[in-house]
Amino acid sequence: MFGLTPYERRHHMSYYDPFRDLNELEDAFFGRGEAIGFKTDIRELDDKFVLEADMPGFSKEDIKVDINGDCMTISAERKHESEEKDEKNHFIRRERSFGSYSRSFDISNVEAKDIKAQYKDGVLTLDLPKKSAAQPESRRLEIE
Repeated sequence: MFGLTPYERRHHMSYYDPFRDLNELEDAFFGRGEAIGFKTDIRELDDKFVLEADMPGFSKEDIKVDINGDCMTISAERKHESEEKDEKNHFIRRERSFGSYSRSFDISNVEAKDIKAQYKDGVLTLDLPKKSAAQPESRRLEIE
């Protein structure tokens, strides 16, 4: 399993659960009955993770990607108002809707300063370069 996981998928188990992996697979496929706002796909490539978030109906200006330490939060807010009036300026129909969505991800294995974001056709795509593995230092000691 790779290291870029949504915080919502983390489970704290203080006991041994032999069906934990099966339960997590079921949760990932069917959801846990909670509205999380938008679905994401995360792919792992050799040098980076690619996160794709389905966010149809949002404009680019409605979407925020915030990084705080090892936590990345994607949030979006939608406001919509429509009204129809007759010729006497009386309301026939008036509707307002508001939605705010947010998801957070652990990015401890990602070079946060090099993340790139693109929004096209209702899909937010983030390129998340992996941190390079620290090479063990090799040296020879002088014997006194």
